[in-house]
Amino acid sequence: MIELKTPAEIERMHVAGRFVAEVLTEVGRLADVGVNLMDLEHHARGMIKRRGAESCYWDYAPSFGRGPFRNVICLSVNDAVLHGLPHDYVLRDGDVLTADLAVSIDGWAADSAHTLVVGTPDEADLRIIRATEEALEAAIEAARPGNRLGDISAAIGAVAQDYGYPVNTEFGGHGIGRTMHEDLHVPNKGKAGRGMKLRPGLTVALEPWFARTTDRIVFDPDGWTIRSADGSRTAHSEHTVAITEGDPLVLTRRAS
Repeated sequence: MIELKTPAEIERMHVAGRFVAEVLTEVGRLADVGVNLMDLEHHARGMIKRRGAESCYWDYAPSFGRGPFRNVICLSVNDAVLHGLPHDYVLRDGDVLTADLAVSIDGWAADSAHTLVVGTPDEADLRIIRATEEALEAAIEAARPGNRLGDISAAIGAVAQDYGYPVNTEFGGHGIGRTMHEDLHVPNKGKAGRGMKLRPGLTVALEPWFARTTDRIVFDPDGWTIRSADGSRTAHSEHTVAITEGDPLVLTRRAS
């Protein structure tokens, strides 16, 4: 069931969204050569605890995972792109790191992700990161009342095509609100003018992610971490967005 949110409920999601943005900004500031992923995990835990927020990841146990997730942030490195399980890994110069976080505050959730390069950047890595960011902005621009779900998917897919990146549609955006995952799947490729009509009050997490040279994925033995099947590097950008009577409202926008 798809639940439309009132302006007051969207503002409560915005509270969670601003906090998610704050944590991701801090994680990005701390991520550096020589930093262990578990240090970032524990820093995020501390921020969540001090805020009185609740991790949407802790004890999350979907059908594709192996047992409950026992961390508060997903940290994916290089060819890993989704659901990266934080572990004892020290970041190296040139690593590509994706941080993905969802929390709930007073019963309302927000979800966001961004990718950065640790240390010395490679232009090819910056290019794929830029592609996901541009795809996300195109998706947000399409998230307007009267448009259809396929318009969002088509906007993402068009950016990927322009950059020459293949698109996987197994994992994509989703509804969000009282829980991290609500009804509504938003593929990262689709046909404009197709699908349900977008209405004010709809809240979605939009998350284009690409690998350089494949649309196929593989899972790590941990049962969570998803990688590009050919080992090519990846990037992932995500925001929680509310469709309003006017412009789309990005609830997880980080301060520039």
